[in-house]
Amino acid sequence: MGASVARAIRNFNLENRAEREISKMKPSPAPRHPSTKSLLREQMNSHPDIKGDIVRKDDKLLSLLKDVYVDSKDPVQVKDAGPPPEPKEYRLPKGNHFDMNIENIPKGKISVVEALTLLNNHKLYPETWTAEKIAKEYHLEQKDVNSLLKYFVTFEVKIFPPEDKKAIQSK
Repeated sequence: MGASVARAIRNFNLENRAEREISKMKPSPAPRHPSTKSLLREQMNSHPDIKGDIVRKDDKLLSLLKDVYVDSKDPVQVKDAGPPPEPKEYRLPKGNHFDMNIENIPKGKISVVEALTLLNNHKLYPETWTAEKIAKEYHLEQKDVNSLLKYFVTFEVKIFPPEDKKAIQSK
């Protein structure tokens, strides 16, 4: 029902609209810059045959243009029917996940809570929580753990004692 209404609206007064569009004046070329007008006029006066070449249609070129046919097709993409991918290995999450619904984590990856936990453990007990132990415990690669410990740190809040006796005491 909706398609027939849309078609009726689209085709309403179609011939008149097409005729009006065809009879419109064709766009004129953009105006020339004043500095080039004198150069163009000078060239036209020195070579009057150029004006004829510009206006004249070349039948030979037009016939060649009519013979041009472009046929393009997208290349066929062949999918490799290789062996099916191996199923991922999963592990259970470590520690308390604060009631988040995480059943299993792919090996080689950690959750945000685990990342914060291992960073904090390494910061507090660097002798116990070494990069090797963290990699073994969380099934990670050694280079990833080294990068994690090198470039990521947890927040640390430091409260400096007031240096001035007149400072407002917190209640």
